[in-house]
Amino acid sequence: MTSQPYVRSADGKVGQVDALQVPRFAGLATFARLPQRHEVDDYDIAVAGVPFDAGVTYRPGARFGPAAIRQASRLLKPYHPALDVSPFAAAQVVDAGDIPANPFDIDAAVGEIRSGVAGLLGEGGKRVVLLGGDHTIALPSLQALHAVHGPVALVHFDAHLDTWDTYFGAPCTHGTPFRRASEQGLIVKGHSAHVGIRGSLYDRADLLNDEELGFTAVHCRDIDRIGVDGVIERVLNRVGDHPVYVSIDVDVLDPAFAPGTGTPEIGGMTSRELVAVLREMRSCNIVGADIVEVAPAYDQAEVTAVAAANLAYELVTLMADR
Repeated sequence: MTSQPYVRSADGKVGQVDALQVPRFAGLATFARLPQRHEVDDYDIAVAGVPFDAGVTYRPGARFGPAAIRQASRLLKPYHPALDVSPFAAAQVVDAGDIPANPFDIDAAVGEIRSGVAGLLGEGGKRVVLLGGDHTIALPSLQALHAVHGPVALVHFDAHLDTWDTYFGAPCTHGTPFRRASEQGLIVKGHSAHVGIRGSLYDRADLLNDEELGFTAVHCRDIDRIGVDGVIERVLNRVGDHPVYVSIDVDVLDPAFAPGTGTPEIGGMTSRELVAVLREMRSCNIVGADIVEVAPAYDQAEVTAVAAANLAYELVTLMADR
């Protein structure tokens, strides 16, 4: 066990570094200043970085996302008032470091990420939140989850469908993970949803093909009509009682709230809207999640990284609440 000045819960769970002993701007930038994996005997939830962006089709740089999100997470505190949960006391949460992935070979990287996530999940019961990296990482994550839980309901927050077939003949990129996931039987067709879709497409057939793959789409324009409560209702009705995987591309947020990303689209969700939807998913059995496409080279004042860090905190809190 570690000798660092971590706050401990009544039942011995190791929480954050004590901010009254070590200022928040000092020390190692683990996620939310939580212990590293090797510093505890066991854990319930692992937060892991996946610094991989060889699957991008426009602006690169998401390989630096995990470090930026960790740095921006220093301000996170141990009590979540909106959900009335102290996540780091309810569950043992650790920063599991980064899963290394081959930056020159996408297929090799997918295998390495899958193995890394599988190692964090163990034989079942443990949960994982991945900090990307580009959206390619969602496919190996879902593959690893499938080995433990079988098909999962996917709730995918994104400006883009990410169900295209190939780019330049490559079957696995950040624009294709959920087509591959559907084809491989990793998701529960008819119980998976995209939220926040907007922007231009290649063809109207993109939407029709997406439906055939088992998805429904809540477009950003729908939010103006049905409101956040309507989005929540559609998502919860869609996933039912299946285990859930949540995948958040930070470009689901309007560029005003997340400028630091590779493929920005105007007219996106506000951070308040996205957080509101996530918090109403506390009844869902979220077994895994990712937050991807944070590219700090395009960020300003850590705006995007702070948003991603807080979204990761929301996901960890939902998992701990289970």
